[in-house]
Amino acid sequence: MPLNDTKVRALYSKAQKGEKVGKEADGGGLILLNGKYWRLCYRFGGKQKTLALGVYPIVSLLLARRGRDEAKTLLAQGIDPSEKRKEDKQKVQQEDKEQALTFRAVAMDYFKRKLTDRRELYKKQTLARFENQIFPFMGDIPISQLKPTHILEGLREVEERGSIDMAHRLASLIRQVCRYAVAAGYAEFNAAAELTAAMTPKPKATPRAAILNPEKIGQLLRDIDEFPCTISVKYALKLMPYLFVRSQELRNAHWDEFDFKNALWHIPAERMKMKSAHVVPLARQVMVLLKELREWNGHSDLLFPSNRSKTRAITSEGLIRALRNMEYEKDEMCIHGFRSIASTLLNESGKYRPDVIEAALAHSEKNQVRAAYNRAEYIEERRVLMQDWADMLDELKAGKA
Repeated sequence: MPLNDTKVRALYSKAQKGEKVGKEADGGGLILLNGKYWRLCYRFGGKQKTLALGVYPIVSLLLARRGRDEAKTLLAQGIDPSEKRKEDKQKVQQEDKEQALTFRAVAMDYFKRKLTDRRELYKKQTLARFENQIFPFMGDIPISQLKPTHILEGLREVEERGSIDMAHRLASLIRQVCRYAVAAGYAEFNAAAELTAAMTPKPKATPRAAILNPEKIGQLLRDIDEFPCTISVKYALKLMPYLFVRSQELRNAHWDEFDFKNALWHIPAERMKMKSAHVVPLARQVMVLLKELREWNGHSDLLFPSNRSKTRAITSEGLIRALRNMEYEKDEMCIHGFRSIASTLLNESGKYRPDVIEAALAHSEKNQVRAAYNRAEYIEERRVLMQDWADMLDELKAGKA
C-alpha cells in the first residue's frame, strides 16, 4: 500500500524517539528507510542498485516521488541514474573550478613560475602592467571562457589613448599568459594568438639618436670633459664612449667586478640584458679614468653611487639630463647613442670582423655553444679593438678627424 503524508510523519516521529522503524515501501522501488531516508531500489545492467533521493522532512513525499519518476525516465532511456548523478556532480565541480581559474589567477601563476630569473626591474614592470592595465578589464574572466573580443575591447581603449606601442606590449604579455594556459591545460586554445591582425599597426621604429659625424663626436667628448656635474655623472659619461656598454650595465657596476691586474671587467649575467655574463677588455685610457674615479668613489661598492644614497646607483635620467644641459637634443643624441656610434664606426672601418664587433656589443648569440666559443675566441681580438677604439676617440677629441 502506498505511503501518505500522515504515515510518513508518524514514521519520522517514531524514529526521532529512538523507536525501530525499518523500511516502508511506497511503490515503484521508492522506500523510506529508518523513517527519514528516501531510497530508490532499481536494477541496471543486471545488477541491483540503490539511489539516494534525500532526507525527510527536507525532501517531502511529493519530492521523493518526483525524484523516483525522473530516475525511471532515465532508466527508460537506458541511462543509469546513479552514473548520471556522478557526471552532473563532476560537471558542476569542473564549472566551479573553471570559474575560479580566472585570467588573473593564471597570469599570477605564470608570473611566479616563468619569470623567477628575470631582472627585478622587469618583474616590477610586468606586475604593474598586469595590475594597472590588464586585470581591470579582463582579470576576472575565466581563462577557459576568454575570447579574442574580451581582449580587444580592453586593448582598443589603450589605443584610443594614443598608446599604440603600449597596446602591442600588453597584447604580447597577454599572449604569453594564454600560451602558458594552453600548455598547462587551463585552456583549449590561445585566445590572444591572432590579436595583431585586429589591432592598429605599431608605428615604425625610429633609430635611436646618435652623433655619427667624426668632428661632432670630438666636440661631444670635449663637452663631456668640460661639463660641470657630480663625480658619478661626470665619470659615467666619460667612460661610456670607451666602453659602449648599456646604460644599466655601466651605472650599476661594482668595484669587485674589475680585474685591474688583467685589465678586464666581468659583468655578471644577472645584470646583462641577455642574461649571459660579459667580459669587457679595458683600454689604457679606461684604466686611467677608473683609477681617478676610485680616488673619489672607492669608499662605495658602486662606481657611480647617487648623491642621495651610497647604496643606489645614479639613474639614466641623470645622464640624459646632463646631455640635454649640454644642449644635445633628444633627436640628436641619447645615452644609447654611444653604442650606436661604436657599432657604426667600427663596422665602417672594415678593420674588424663583424662577429668580434657583435661580441664587443654583447649582442645575443642564439647558439649557446657558439656563444661560449665566441667569448673565449674573441677576447684577444677584442682587446685590440677596444684599445684601437679608445685611441681613435682620443684623436677625435683632439680634433684629428
